[in-house]
Amino acid sequence: MTYFRGKMPTQIRYCIVRLLLICCFYASSQTNEIDENTQIKDSIESFLLKASSSINKAKLEPALLNITKAKEIALQQQNRTYIARTNMVLAKLYRELGDLHQAEEEILDAIDIQTEDGDEMMLAHSYMTYGSIATKLGKFEKSNEVLSSALDLVEKNDLKGLDGPIKVNLGILELAQGRPEQAIKQFNSGLPTIDSFNMYYFKAKLYTKKARAQLELGEPEEALKTNELALQIGKDKSYTEIQSECYELYSEIYESKEDFPTSLSYLKTHQKIKDSLFNTNKEIIAQEAGAKLNLNENNVLIEELTEENIQQQKSLKLGRLTTILSIALITILSLLTLSLYKNNNLRAKANELLQNKNTELILAKENAERASEAKVQFLSTITHELRTPLYAVTGLTHLLLEESPTPNQKEHLNSLKFSGEYLLSLINNILDLNKLEANKVELEHTSFNLKKRINDVLIALGKSAKDRNNKLHYEFDDSIPAKLKGDPLKVSQVLINLIGNSIKFTQNGDIWIKVKKINTLDNKVFLNFQIEDNGVGISEKKQQSIFENFTQGSVQINRKFGGTGLGLSIVKNLLALMDSEIRLESELGKGSKFIFDLKFEIFEDKSTDYTEAAKKIDYNVLVDKYILIVEDNKINQLITRKILEKSKIKCDVADNGDIAINKVRENTYDLILMDIHMPGISGIEATKQIREFNTEIPVIALTAVTLDDNLDEFYDNGFNDIIPKPYKTEEFFTKLHKALSKEQTA
Repeated sequence: MTYFRGKMPTQIRYCIVRLLLICCFYASSQTNEIDENTQIKDSIESFLLKASSSINKAKLEPALLNITKAKEIALQQQNRTYIARTNMVLAKLYRELGDLHQAEEEILDAIDIQTEDGDEMMLAHSYMTYGSIATKLGKFEKSNEVLSSALDLVEKNDLKGLDGPIKVNLGILELAQGRPEQAIKQFNSGLPTIDSFNMYYFKAKLYTKKARAQLELGEPEEALKTNELALQIGKDKSYTEIQSECYELYSEIYESKEDFPTSLSYLKTHQKIKDSLFNTNKEIIAQEAGAKLNLNENNVLIEELTEENIQQQKSLKLGRLTTILSIALITILSLLTLSLYKNNNLRAKANELLQNKNTELILAKENAERASEAKVQFLSTITHELRTPLYAVTGLTHLLLEESPTPNQKEHLNSLKFSGEYLLSLINNILDLNKLEANKVELEHTSFNLKKRINDVLIALGKSAKDRNNKLHYEFDDSIPAKLKGDPLKVSQVLINLIGNSIKFTQNGDIWIKVKKINTLDNKVFLNFQIEDNGVGISEKKQQSIFENFTQGSVQINRKFGGTGLGLSIVKNLLALMDSEIRLESELGKGSKFIFDLKFEIFEDKSTDYTEAAKKIDYNVLVDKYILIVEDNKINQLITRKILEKSKIKCDVADNGDIAINKVRENTYDLILMDIHMPGISGIEATKQIREFNTEIPVIALTAVTLDDNLDEFYDNGFNDIIPKPYKTEEFFTKLHKALSKEQTA
């Protein structure tokens, strides 16, 4: 025993005692949990109710404080129900802070827990909250899905009070998609429930959104009445955010009635409330939220384990049991040591053998790489050398055919032209295949219109199809997004090879090109492509090798239809590069169908965050600069002028493009802010004329037009930069500073 105590550290005894004490502590904590459950639930409920009320009144700091307290208790108790409910309220807070992606993460965590636990009542609340977040994120399909699920749960569980708020969110979704009439129907449907349950916040929200829908339908007087009802509730219940939205809507209503002074007055009131609510405190609150709510199950478990360690340290006097268990551990460790010693000897021998094999494999790999590199280099060199004289052959043949040759000469020249083009096609295919096999082809990642791209391919192949008396049938799923991100050139190359192949092997027949949407996940869309014909078909035996290099259906097919047998091999390699594979269904004499799936990103125009750039601006550069504002809208003139004059910038105004051109001729300005859509000549035409006599002055487009497809047009016609309206002041001054700084340097 003396030997054991001298050689064996206390960690072993500590581990054994720790195991026993954890069991005792667990049994004790179960008893206490039953006694404290009611009090804990009441406490969490109280904090969450206070937090929700504060969020409705735009008092985000007290909301943050109450959510933090609720989350601490829920995590300490490991109460899944209240962890999920806390995440749901936290998602609402992040939604109000404008951090929509974090809000989405929190509500999805809540939905996962409630789905696993079967908590359908709270799941209906979470679906409603997720619907409002998804609408703000522009995920309209997802928003409609979860709000419909919420209505199903309301009907299933008889949750009558939740029907009205869900209808409000469905109305907001319809409004966001530009369907004001459907939005008003949803609002009217939800109003009776909201009235009967005295849901003042949702009632005020309903009236503001209904007024906006009425304004979009061209009913300003009806919008005024509805907005007045919303403002009254906002004032009575201290819903500051509702009041701000009402004043903003008043401004838009009076602007539509061309009562610009009243519109501007309401706009100032709206901006004053927004400034007092968010501009000074929002970032601070967001930072505090990140710091205070950085709680998770691991933090709480660490604290619990620390307390366990303290308890276990006090109970290390179980000597006799410790001694018995320690002897057992020594025996086990001795056996493990012996086993490890034998395993080490075996492993050493195996490692030596593996090392020898690895050396042989490395040598073989290096030899294979050298051979492959030599093949690639040879093919690249020989094909490039062959293409130069072949282009001369086909080009000269074309010229000779246009010089009125004799019938006999024309026949020979046509044969020569066919042979030259055949050889050139073969060489080009070998080059493409060579690049694919050498992994020298890289995918592009650019935005494009898939429907237009396929139309272009069909137009290019239309003459070939007509020559063989074939009809092309094109079916395109309209639910596929208009703009995708991917490699349009590779997609075209695959389709040209497959459709061209169907045209070549079909005579007096039909060819179908079908594109369908399989699924949409986050910002990715999954599509299915099918190219089908009723031509000669491919035998079952040949289907196994048809995608290999230089392979065709048969010797007879090669002689009858020609071709190199590389097209399908190139298609297979291109699809593999795009993480896809091609499938073939064919029967000899009945036609063939080629099927493959592709994944694309949905193109989203993400605006740049200029907040950090704005902090670095040297506003001294802007002082006393003379800027011409070209704008036909009087309110826009006033607002832009006020913003500029606050930074000590001198301003001049032109109501249209003709006046702007004359003013630039007669005065010296440091910069021009040019609107695009104006009476008379457009801003683009005005800029083109200014550039004819002044190429140095910076011109920035200040416009509300859509920029997805027009950027090149702006820059090509002389604009230095573009500021889309409505703009953030950070972006506005960052771009002004950039343009004026360049001018000063020049």
